[in-house]
Amino acid sequence: MTGLAALTAAAAADRLFVSGGFHPEPGDGAPEGCGTLLLLSPDEPGFWPHVTSQPEFADGAANPLDRWSARVISALAHSFGGQALFPFGGPPWHPFYTWALRSGRAWAAPVTLLVHDRMGLFASYRGALAVPGRWVLPQPPSCPCDGCARPCLTACPASALGAAGYDVAACHAHLDRPEGKDCLSAGCVTRRACPASIGYGRLGQQSAWHMRQFHK
Repeated sequence: MTGLAALTAAAAADRLFVSGGFHPEPGDGAPEGCGTLLLLSPDEPGFWPHVTSQPEFADGAANPLDRWSARVISALAHSFGGQALFPFGGPPWHPFYTWALRSGRAWAAPVTLLVHDRMGLFASYRGALAVPGRWVLPQPPSCPCDGCARPCLTACPASALGAAGYDVAACHAHLDRPEGKDCLSAGCVTRRACPASIGYGRLGQQSAWHMRQFHK
């Protein structure tokens, strides 16, 4: 079994999947000695029921998803002789947005958020593995925005997301109003409008949890 196939199988046990990878070059922000950097994301459908059944979601302490990610991905790193890296815990912050673009499986969407070939605008990364050696990686797919009608550009009811980028203040203001209830309870309308997002299978309960963390 190749390194990538073995990691794919091991990650699947915790409802994660390898959502991209690349061979770092100087300036990429990867640790010294990293021959291949592999990104890990929620494997849907099924991620949310799995992760919310874990001890971190039952102990009442803060940041259960980040603590679960740190435990599980650190164990994977140990198994594969690599280093675990996370999008939380900074500063300093690892350049996950740049790494996602380098992987060839994520792109800047028309609304400037990351869009992934499988996750759509629900693209998220729980962590990454920096492993020695150049693992064989598959050819990247085409961007899901190619040939798309791009409903994301007009979906936001508050005009907080569009071609000009993301107006965070306008988004929070919308969520404070009664009209924002749909976004709070089911997740960002713009993210849900992406055709690639629709096929990903992310549960509304998960999006609602993330929205609560965002809009405190």
